[in-house]
Amino acid sequence: MIVSAAWIIPAAFAVINRVAQVTLNGWDPVTARELIWEAGDWLVYALLTPLVFVISKRWPLAKPHLVRRTLFHLGMSLVFCIAWATCGKLLGLILNLLLNRNMIRTAMAGGTKQFAAMLAVDWLSWVFITLPFGVAVYLCVVGIEHASRYFVEAREQELQVARLSEQLAGARFAALQAQVNPHFLFNTIAVLVRDNERQAAVAIVEQLSEVLRASLSRHRQNEVTLGEELDLVRQYVAIERARFSDRLRPEFIVDDEMLSALVPSFAVQTLVENAIRHGIAKQPDAGRLTVEARKDGDMLVISVIDDGLGIEPEEIRPGHGIENTRERLRALYPDKATLEVRKRMEGGTIAVLKVQYHEIEQVQS
Repeated sequence: MIVSAAWIIPAAFAVINRVAQVTLNGWDPVTARELIWEAGDWLVYALLTPLVFVISKRWPLAKPHLVRRTLFHLGMSLVFCIAWATCGKLLGLILNLLLNRNMIRTAMAGGTKQFAAMLAVDWLSWVFITLPFGVAVYLCVVGIEHASRYFVEAREQELQVARLSEQLAGARFAALQAQVNPHFLFNTIAVLVRDNERQAAVAIVEQLSEVLRASLSRHRQNEVTLGEELDLVRQYVAIERARFSDRLRPEFIVDDEMLSALVPSFAVQTLVENAIRHGIAKQPDAGRLTVEARKDGDMLVISVIDDGLGIEPEEIRPGHGIENTRERLRALYPDKATLEVRKRMEGGTIAVLKVQYHEIEQVQS
């Protein structure tokens, strides 16, 4: 709409130019018909501009079809040049019919065929006059559409990066908060020290330091390898086992070839944390936690399964770790990732994370 409205400027200058030429050369006074046509011929392209924008957006000048698209737009520039010339001549004919009927009567004095031939020659002449400038105008409008679209996309990417950074920071904080729970952690260490189980207490402190190091080292990393994520999960589970003793029975079913796949940072850790907090921690008996990873076509499927009490779907609200993970998935992989959490018929909960399988690109020297 802004670009279409911008055609008012050359239309105004065309009117000023016409008046100035008449004044400077001492020609007959300019008529209303002439002024309307001078301005209207430019404003015709204001009506064509939205269509140019639609075509440019539908077939942008981008790889891998750059040459084909360039030829396509050169052809479309000719089409729009002819359309512009045709609309301009139709506008002139309508203005003559409304404001200068004597000219029409004089032109038709030689007969209808002669009048039609005169219109055809006049139209074709105007097409060739318009051709160079019309092609340039079309390509300029295409360039404006590309520039405005790239600007909007760049702004959206900046917002997306900021959103991802905020979500990653929140995921990091949530992971640290889950891993460093002073109440149970320090109580557990105190009990071990009091019972002279100093080796076990030292092991927990060492495990905690490894967890903190791994979590804090992921600065601005939206993706990590599955192997790195599982290392963090194992360290987290090791600390939780100090809390639940023999009640927590973890199992990891992951092929080594899956470890190089990229996953959202802290995503699996969040699912494991929910399985322990909402499933195993709420039951008095021992609970089994299973983490599986497999490749299904071009998708990496990660399942976190527990046999605890389970989490109800209505418990997953905005701000919940699972919902935050879903928001990160939508930002990182639009329409290429899903996270489904449901109760199992045999008891407990299963969380299934699916992302497009991809690995770190190797830089070739």
